[in-house]
Amino acid sequence: MRPTVRFTALFTLTALAATSLAACGSGSGSDPDTVKVSFKQSTDNSIKVMDTYLGDVKKQFEKANPGKKVELVPIKAPDAEYYTKLQQMLRSPKTAPDLVYEDTFLINSDITSGYLKPLDDYLADWKDWDRFIDTAKAAAQGEDGKTYGVPDGTDTRGLWFSKDVFAEAGLPADWQPKSWDEVLDAARAIKEKVPGVTPLNVYTGKPAGEAATMQGFEMLLYGTGDGGADPLYDKDAKKWITAGQGFEDSLRFVETVYKEKLGPEVSDALDPNFGTKVRGELLPQGKLGIALDGSWLPQDWLEGSGHEWPEWSKELGLAAMPTQHGQAPGRVSMSGGWTWSIPAKAGNPDLAFEFVKTMQTKANAQKWYIANSGIAVREDVAQDPAYVAAQPGIKFFTDLVADTHYRPAYPAYPKVSVAVQEAMEGVTTGDKSVEEAARDYDEALKEATDNQVVSK
Repeated sequence: MRPTVRFTALFTLTALAATSLAACGSGSGSDPDTVKVSFKQSTDNSIKVMDTYLGDVKKQFEKANPGKKVELVPIKAPDAEYYTKLQQMLRSPKTAPDLVYEDTFLINSDITSGYLKPLDDYLADWKDWDRFIDTAKAAAQGEDGKTYGVPDGTDTRGLWFSKDVFAEAGLPADWQPKSWDEVLDAARAIKEKVPGVTPLNVYTGKPAGEAATMQGFEMLLYGTGDGGADPLYDKDAKKWITAGQGFEDSLRFVETVYKEKLGPEVSDALDPNFGTKVRGELLPQGKLGIALDGSWLPQDWLEGSGHEWPEWSKELGLAAMPTQHGQAPGRVSMSGGWTWSIPAKAGNPDLAFEFVKTMQTKANAQKWYIANSGIAVREDVAQDPAYVAAQPGIKFFTDLVADTHYRPAYPAYPKVSVAVQEAMEGVTTGDKSVEEAARDYDEALKEATDNQVVSK
């Protein structure tokens, strides 16, 4: 359910989109007593976290609201196809559901397209809204200052590492790298001393989509400089920033990983399903030394997931991703998250928000954060000892929120992200030098933003 989007699909009409239109039937407004809820269903049939959660909330809602029904409309597809299908559905009142699951990085793009309804009038009368942290609220806001979604959690990112692999490589079990060089040196030690193991995974290229941009490149880029101003977007000038030294250094890190064969085979790295392999095979089987990845991984290892791995917390270590040279604050993370949004053309928006309120009781929100390995965005849940103790790693990843960054999720961001992925792919395959990839990025950035760029 986490970001691995190929944005090119967002702007391409596909036959798959037509499939979703047919699946939606006659549209959300066909029955005033039924709320239609669309969400991304995992392509892995063993992962039923969202299905189970929504099924439970559906039962609660229908019991509390006699005569009202909830129709769950899962979209089973990789992320790229999910967004293509969802956006096709949102274009018409005949196909628009009443409630949709939106990634925050796309929310401004969908707002600009007129696909989403502002929720401010609903939120003003909902006392639980005051429980949500400000950063999560901001992630669901449009440039007009209105709120277009209710966040259901956030996430952070760091370094997962195999304690067994580290022991074999002579690396410490309490590893906490202080710079990029220390990360690369650990990968080199694994390559030398532990044959048959991929030393380090950094997602890269267009097939990985937003996983490459966010789990990979931005985890590097936001660790360059002094940690102050956003390195992608100048908020004062309202312009996107061209490739500078930090951008090139980040590309050089990616180039090093693949040039020195510290990462997976390029053909594997450019497989759109490689993330599933990382979570389901490489980490559990001890075939990956270090993974630069997200807080949500344990959802794949829980009982009933199909990839049960109850020993993961004993076999894996966690470390913060360091800044480039260890400069303050010494570590870096990126955060995103998803929201529940009401389409502008929904037939039953009032009923949809009542369903959101049921989903977002404290008890249901806490249940979801734990099941989804998410980071709480309700302060009352975050402070609950039962939440903190519910799963190993929750405290580690929650603590990273203090030093996390958020993407500049303006309407042009999806296209900017594609440009980043193309630059990464160029240096990963060796088809481009770092300098060539940076120059091509600048040209793509100008095109993606109508030349609203500035150099730093």
